[in-house]
This record gives sequence, structure tokens and C-alpha cells, in this order.
Amino acid sequence: MRAPGTGRIAVAIFAIGAFIIHILTANGYGYFRDELYYIACSRHLSFGYVDHPPLSILLLALNRYLLGDSLLALRFLPAVAAALLVMLTAKFAKEVGAGAFGQTLAALSVLVAPVLLVTQSFYSMNAFEPIFWTAAAFIIARLINTGDTRLWMLFGAIAGLGIENKHSMLFMCFGIEVGILLTSARRLLFSRWLLVGAGVAIALVIPNLIWEASNRWPTLEFMRNAQANKNYHSSIVEFALGQIFIINPLNFPIWMAGLYYYLAGENGRRYRALGIAYLAVAAVMVAQGAKIYYLAAIYPILLAGGAAYIEEFVRTRDLGWIRPASIAALAISLIVLAPLVLPILPPATLMGLQSRTSSHAKMVLEGERSERATLPQVFADRFGWPEMAAKVAEVYRALPDQERSRCAIVANNYGEAGAIDFFGPAFDLPPASSPHNNYWIWGLHPPDPQIVIVVGGSEERMRELFTQVERAAVFTCDYCMPYENDLPIYVCRGPKLPLHELWLRAKMFI
Repeated sequence: MRAPGTGRIAVAIFAIGAFIIHILTANGYGYFRDELYYIACSRHLSFGYVDHPPLSILLLALNRYLLGDSLLALRFLPAVAAALLVMLTAKFAKEVGAGAFGQTLAALSVLVAPVLLVTQSFYSMNAFEPIFWTAAAFIIARLINTGDTRLWMLFGAIAGLGIENKHSMLFMCFGIEVGILLTSARRLLFSRWLLVGAGVAIALVIPNLIWEASNRWPTLEFMRNAQANKNYHSSIVEFALGQIFIINPLNFPIWMAGLYYYLAGENGRRYRALGIAYLAVAAVMVAQGAKIYYLAAIYPILLAGGAAYIEEFVRTRDLGWIRPASIAALAISLIVLAPLVLPILPPATLMGLQSRTSSHAKMVLEGERSERATLPQVFADRFGWPEMAAKVAEVYRALPDQERSRCAIVANNYGEAGAIDFFGPAFDLPPASSPHNNYWIWGLHPPDPQIVIVVGGSEERMRELFTQVERAAVFTCDYCMPYENDLPIYVCRGPKLPLHELWLRAKMFI
């Protein structure tokens, strides 16, 4: 029999290991496209943004104030989130019946999930999302175990903060609601504390709702456009197979065991609401054609249940050899998979490995229809940004002094604009503008320029908008996304319409 303290020690080791892995790889490659955009957002603190709620940006602003803007500083909180998720998953496994081995297995299974390794390797709201989903499910399990309906107040706080981190928390709330209504756990709904919890959640979400309403619901427009024009809509088979890969094929029997444990297991049936929640959320995401990784945040819940069931299975059938074998297999899988999903290998080496993956498979797993790079997008989008800003600076410095003082730099997307804003001060560049997402809301700078440097786009389109168009430079990059390579930089004069009208027409929420 394993000593109770052994599980706690193993969980602590895995949590520390998760933190160290991300800290050691934090300086790999460079700033991710979205990180540069989020840094720009953190300079414009608000109760909402076109493509995300405000909580992660508020945390980023605080993180930047305390630690600075280095890659290590930027990726400190995601590394902390990785460690917290390992510990929380083990705690959740204990709540649903796991002993020392089950908690150890749950912790390690979360640590070796490729999609979580990726999303916690750079700063974004996705690094924190699984914590909110798992914490919400933990409160439901605790409610079921104790009947203490005062926990609804804590659930409301977690749900509200989770929604303020990422709106997809609403999927989890929906799944839990369906699960509770369809099981005996609905008895827990008959409490005034449920209303208190709902009030807490609403109070936390109201500032973002007010921002959305005052800006004509831009997030809904963004979601519609992304769904129609950007996201790849996988088939049911692709979606199902994708779940197996992104969570780690060796984890597949664990999370399937977790689903069985919640739905039909003798000791797990009391948590049936959680199994139904998974099915409900998965069904909605498949119906909406969601990206495959959108479901990733729910898997710590299933992995915890699966670990509890496997521990019970091993104990009742005297199959003790499964304990060390499963731990060893998962540990080896981490060694094998980490170089493929973390910035460890030299780019050329990684390109050689990734070139064996079909473009279709990359599209399915990344969830977007854009042209494929030889590197996965999560890596390709970490290359070229300082060099691109330097190339824009060459064009800017070549302008006469009188034109530089009234020059706007307009980038095609928020990654390019974020790079110019982040790296540009070293080259004395003015702030960038872009019609993409929240950059459009921030407007054109200066508002009435005499000359515009445009990064990206077709020359034909530029000539439709301006009377004088000069292709001043071309930016090239070996490892970045194809649409950032061979990137034209134009100097444009003489707008054919007032620039404020062009700006209104240029809006691109996608």
C-alpha cells in the first residue's frame, strides 16, 4: 500500500516540473504574435476587447509592471498556471475518489498533454482557461459530496472570473447546467445560495457586457466572421481523432475511463453530471464547427476521474504492475513529445520533423484555413517580428523630415502592428495602426496623416485607395507564416477618399 504522503510528494514534483519546463523553454524562439497584441492591449486597459474579455490583459499589465517585458517575465504566469493546473487536477482527483496513485496519475497525465504544454508556453487567456474549468467542476463535485449549497457563491465567483478570462467559460457553465438538470444533483439547485452565486457571476461580468453594448457587440461580430471566414470546420471524425492526439494518445484510455467512471462507474456515478457536462460541451462544439483545441480545457476533469477509476481497477484486480508501467509510459511520452510542442529544437531540425505532417493534418489541428507553414503556426508566429519592425523603420527613415512628422504606419494585422509597437521605439517609430480587431477601435495615428506606410496587402488594392503608391521594401523571413514572408511595404500618398472614411470601411474583426 502506497503511503498517503507519497502521492502528495509526486504531485508536488510534477507541479514543480511543469513550472521548470516552461521557465527553461521561455526564451525559445521569440515573442508569439498574440503576445505582442496582448502587450498592446495592456497599454489600453479597458473592460473589453474585440476578441477577448479583460481579465488576462489586466493580469498582463500587472505582470509587466512588476517583472517587465522580457520573454521570461511574460511567460512567468503561464508557467505558474501550468503548475497550478497539475496540483488542481490532483486535488480534483482526490475529491472524486482517487487515492495516492490516482492523484499521481492525474497530475502526470495533465502535465504530458501536448495541447496544454503548448497553450501554457506563451501568454494568452488559454493558459488560464483550464484552471477555471477545473475549479468550477471541483466545486460541483464538492457540492455533490457535502451538500453545502453555500459553495454556489464560490462557483459564481469562479464562473464570473472565468468568463472575464475567456467567453468560452459559458460552454462549461452550460455543460454543468445540463448535467445537473439531468441527474439527481438537481436537488442542489433549490437553494438561495444559487441565486447569490448567480449574482456574484453577473456582477463580475457586467462591466464587460456594458463595454460590449457600448461598442455595438464587437465580439459577436468577431465570432461570426471567424466562424465564416477563418476557422477550419472539422468533421466529427477529425474532431474526435484530434482530441486523442492533442491530449496525448496515452491519455486516451485514461480520459475514456474517466467518462465511464462518471457515467456508469459504481463509485463515480454520483458525479454523473460531470460526464454529461463533457458530452454536452463536446456536442455543442462539434455542432458549431469549433477548433479542435477549444475542448481541451475540460480534459483535466476527465483525466482526474479516469485516474480514480484506474486506481480502483488496479486495486480490486491485484494488477499492481500497472502503476509503475503507466507512470513510466507517460513520463517517456513527455520526453518524446516535448521537443515537438515546445521551443526546444533548432528551427531547421523541427522543420524536418514537421515536414512529414500533411498540410491537411496541420489545418485540422491548428483549426485555421490559412496557408500552412513548414513549422506549426504556434512556432512560426514566433519568428520575424523584430526584423519586420526594422524593415519598416528603414522605409520610415528614408522619408523626408516633414513627411515623417505626419506619417501613419498601418499594418495589415494585429501581429504586425503589435510588433511595430513593441520593437518600434528602438527605431524611433511612431505607434502603429491597424484595421484588425481592437487596433481598429484605437483608431488611426495620427488621425489626419499626410502619408501612410502600409505593411502588407496587394499593390492593386493600394492603388484603388491612393493616387501615389510606391513599393518601398519587401520583408522576408525564413520561418514565419507564409503570409508574413515576402511582405510588401508601401509608401502611399494622396488618398482617394478622406482617411477617416477609409478607416471606417477598413474594419476587420476576425
